[in-house]
Amino acid sequence: MWKSIRIRKNEVGLWYRHGDLYRVLRAGRHWVPAMRGQNPRDRVDIVDTLEARFESDQLRVLKSDKRLSELMTFVQVSEGRGALVWVDGNLDAVLGPGLHAFWTVHSTVQADVFEPGREARFQHPRLAQLTEDERLGDLLEFVDLTQGERALVWVDGRLDAVLSEGLHAYWKRGRKITVERSEVSEFRFEHDKLEGVLASPGASKLIASVSVEPHERAMLFRGGELVEQLGPGRFAYWLGGPSVSVKLVDLREQVEDIQGQDIMTADKVTLRVNLVLTFRVTDLEKAVNTVGDWSQTLYREAQLELRAAVGGRTLEKLLSDKDEVGSEIRNRLAKRAAEFGVSVNGVGLRDLILPGDMKTILNEVIIAQKQAEANLIRRREETAAARSQVNTAKLLAENPVLARMREFEALQEILKGTKATFVLGSGDLKEQIGSLVRQQAAGDET
Repeated sequence: MWKSIRIRKNEVGLWYRHGDLYRVLRAGRHWVPAMRGQNPRDRVDIVDTLEARFESDQLRVLKSDKRLSELMTFVQVSEGRGALVWVDGNLDAVLGPGLHAFWTVHSTVQADVFEPGREARFQHPRLAQLTEDERLGDLLEFVDLTQGERALVWVDGRLDAVLSEGLHAYWKRGRKITVERSEVSEFRFEHDKLEGVLASPGASKLIASVSVEPHERAMLFRGGELVEQLGPGRFAYWLGGPSVSVKLVDLREQVEDIQGQDIMTADKVTLRVNLVLTFRVTDLEKAVNTVGDWSQTLYREAQLELRAAVGGRTLEKLLSDKDEVGSEIRNRLAKRAAEFGVSVNGVGLRDLILPGDMKTILNEVIIAQKQAEANLIRRREETAAARSQVNTAKLLAENPVLARMREFEALQEILKGTKATFVLGSGDLKEQIGSLVRQQAAGDET
């Protein structure tokens, strides 16, 4: 027994025999067996394909039938995953694990499979459309930040991201999502877990930080204006508003080498002079506001003072008064440095480098000077010796006894080491010695 059925353009007929798909009936009139009270496994299901989603207990059977591949798409969602199904660009279904089917006869179907358990953050190009779907209210936590807003998102107590303006979403099923919102206009960012926040990926693009050591101070500028002066510690600020810059100033005493300059002395000698400078920053606001770069300014001023001090002296004067030159430069430089907050503690000439030919000339001059000094010393010694002899002779002439004693000393020195007989008596010593010699000669003759 047969009967006639009509399939409309938006319909499809699924003819089952013994539970298996026997034929797919397209639009038109078809003759099928009359199935009055027959086995439900033998039937014809007429389905409206304008309803994109198709539900049936025969999906696994239908999936393997190639005749439906042009009419239907199947979405297999494994355990622990889900899927968003878009029909003609609109969200049609939020699917859980299982096999699902959608007609593609009159519609474009796209399925986005997601895995909530793998990543907490959910990113999708159509995120704005998802916020309007109530079915996602239990699945997603939406974070919508306006311009000038920032947010810290914590997932199960751990910082996941630092977010800027825009729409963001997080899977919240099975998780604890905490959102901390801030305004860029607040500028200063303070948090009890500051180090962890700054170490978070992407935080450096939204938060500026500065570390100030105990011997340092930091001058913080926002939009070119000095906002505050920072002591030791770690500080952070939101980016995105007016430009932020930080100048660190070292408060310790510092040493600067002023490299050699070719300078001409008052007597037209060109030489190179190196200067060593010790200083300390004492007024931070003056140092950063009065001049563009206080370190470069100090360096330049030291060069100018050095040139002025050397140019006003001859080479001889410069070599003999190096300490005086350093003191003069220090006094003059200290006044200028005080205008931009720097205290000059010491200045010294470290190296004076002469040209090669000038070194030779200078060495010859020094040798000549030393030889003249040596000659002068010798003449002084000779004069002193002659003067001493004159004084001795005068003294002996005025004291006969002293003269006799000197004669005895001389005689003793002459007869040292010989066998001698001394006869002491009155009279002239010369006569006595002559008499003794004559007596000795007479005795030898007899």
